[in-house]
Amino acid sequence: MLTAGQVLNNYFLETRCMLLELAATLDRYDRATQRDPAGTPANDPRLERIYHSLALLADTRTTPDRCERLLNLFSD
Repeated sequence: MLTAGQVLNNYFLETRCMLLELAATLDRYDRATQRDPAGTPANDPRLERIYHSLALLADTRTTPDRCERLLNLFSD
């Protein structure tokens, strides 16, 4: 079992990379909707789930079952 410090040491750069990729995807989506507002799906549940998952991950008071909760969110 890793210590909290070891988890950060081992996974920080990989996690940062994943977060940057997510930010880049959302930036691409935003630019696409600005270019072609008519092509933007209204209330797309996929985008809603992405933002819901970000809120879940950002909550520092949550329990350590984030992965399971995300899997449930995306399995609906």
